[in-house]
Amino acid sequence: MFEHLINFDPEVQTASPKDTLATEKVSPAAALDAKINTNDWLTRMGAVDLDTITQPLDTKAARAAFANLVSASPEEITHTALANIKTPAAVQHLVGMLTAYDWEFIAQAKELRGYTVAKIVEETQSTNASIRLKALTLLGKVTEVGLFTEKIEVKKADLTDTELDQRIKEKLNRFMQVVDVIDVSCNDEEETS
Repeated sequence: MFEHLINFDPEVQTASPKDTLATEKVSPAAALDAKINTNDWLTRMGAVDLDTITQPLDTKAARAAFANLVSASPEEITHTALANIKTPAAVQHLVGMLTAYDWEFIAQAKELRGYTVAKIVEETQSTNASIRLKALTLLGKVTEVGLFTEKIEVKKADLTDTELDQRIKEKLNRFMQVVDVIDVSCNDEEETS
């Protein structure tokens, strides 16, 4: 991967101190020209473009993260693999792989469901009565058939706070034999008599 650095042997040009200027002392147009000239010089010398180096690294990091996400890898390893994804291109690559994986997984699940239901239907024709009964029971539990599903109906009743409080007290009275106690204050005269 680093062969281009080993074989990179440009001719060295020495620059005198008068040829170099501080960035602050150069006009923006001259700074841009210098950057363009440097890029052209690096291209002529055979320097590899940054995208050529980073793209395979991005792909490798995205694949490693994908493998850790869809397998039972320890959480620390998965976090490390995700931390190695540093560019938007690598994130897009990972998202693309995960999206394709999800759709493939859904398609496989549908195929397995269809296969399983077909096999259960075949077993309903078995000569063994217990196998036939078990197959029919399983077939009745299939969602589309819904023969043995329990249905629970939930009704919503809007109650006021006092009505709700009254119902709670009634239930408590039935189960705990609770009696409401009313606090009655006595006058001092009645107490002394």
